Amino acid sequence: MKIIILGAGQVGSSVATNLVSEANDITVVDTDMACLEDLQDRLDLRTVCGQASHPEVLRRAGAEDADMILAVTNSDETNMVACQVAHTLFHTPTKIARVRSNEYLKHRELFTPEAFPVDVLISPDQAVTDYIQRVIEYPGALQVLDFAHGKVQLVGVRAYYGGPLVGRELRELRQHMPGIQTRVAAIFRRDAPIPPEGNTVIEADDEVFFIAAKKDIRAVMSELRRLDQPYKRIMIAGGGNIGRRLALALENNYQVKVVEHNAARARALSEEMRKAIILLGDATDEDLLREENIEATDVFCALTNDDEDNILSAMLAKRLGARKVMALINRSAYVDLVESGTIDIAISPHQAMIGSLLAHVRRGDVAAVHSLRRGAAEAIEAVAHGDRRSSKVVGRAIQDIKLPPGTNIGAIVRGDEVLIAHHNTVIEAEDHIILFLVDKQRIREVERLFQVGVMFL
Repeated sequence: MKIIILGAGQVGSSVATNLVSEANDITVVDTDMACLEDLQDRLDLRTVCGQASHPEVLRRAGAEDADMILAVTNSDETNMVACQVAHTLFHTPTKIARVRSNEYLKHRELFTPEAFPVDVLISPDQAVTDYIQRVIEYPGALQVLDFAHGKVQLVGVRAYYGGPLVGRELRELRQHMPGIQTRVAAIFRRDAPIPPEGNTVIEADDEVFFIAAKKDIRAVMSELRRLDQPYKRIMIAGGGNIGRRLALALENNYQVKVVEHNAARARALSEEMRKAIILLGDATDEDLLREENIEATDVFCALTNDDEDNILSAMLAKRLGARKVMALINRSAYVDLVESGTIDIAISPHQAMIGSLLAHVRRGDVAAVHSLRRGAAEAIEAVAHGDRRSSKVVGRAIQDIKLPPGTNIGAIVRGDEVLIAHHNTVIEAEDHIILFLVDKQRIREVERLFQVGVMFL
């Protein structure tokens, strides 16, 4: 696929890295030549230096025969105009734009073929807010991902000493929970993937990803770790776009405090919030945190625009007794560094939204893509079409499908029914199939499985 990425920032470079590894023809456009040279040194792609919305720059980037434009510059206006230019002058089939401002997002009628012809809107702030909300909903979860409109969830947890299944084989999971359907999709032990076989023994500190119907998630979590008490008290450091969205989303169901250092911003938030308490101050101020009973806080979310402030305030909150701490971190080099230490969850904005982009790049009918473990693995929701003659999966039992190594099918959603995959489960047309890929290099092989041929023999 020929793809033009507009913007070589954190999101653009992260998407480029993901797509280049999958044999796409990638061109990146940016005004920063040094940034483009760095990308070209590391990746097999083309670069064009220039203003992303200018017709001549897009022409030099190959817009005349591009399959897709990903407009992810730091300017909403540039992204929107670039999509307009690509549509009007070059008839680009798919146009995806990152739009952050709520002033644009609340007027969806702007994004139509008659106005700004954007096919897919991506909002990183909303993606991060949704991500944090799901983790707060399930205390103890490291990652919670939705499939089939929320009917099925893939949850990552860390197995703890004392968990009922720790030290036991996976096959015993079914004996512990008769009547509950679940499947362990992957296990990571000391950052290396472990094949989840029936005789695999779960060890303490293993990162376990399991899939189940939404209603059964809490029951399965209780088998892998001590079930945490529900969260009640949330403290948010930073009242910017993400902090504001999260506070608004949580304030009706939790006791929410927002710490904001900018007086004008704090005043605006206090006028907008109905229940959340807005505090004017610095989240790295130990006295402030103590005064606000940080030791009784269930979740501390550091969501400012400064990575270092987020890391320091989260570490301080943890040391002072906060039960769980999360930090928003833009620089990917920091993410691995901090997650192995004091901070429970490092949130990478571009990883939170990259799945939204990848779902539109995948060949075959792919309804959702989620990037796992900072892009090392991937979970995909693919839709099966055709019949036994035209499809490589329809009408076949899972044991007869030639899945690439490191790939397994976790669940199938058939209408409103959630089926946990077994070796003799037969795939039917229009089934939504949730697959887990430990090795992303195999993505093309998986896509080919779900492409319908004119005649497959």
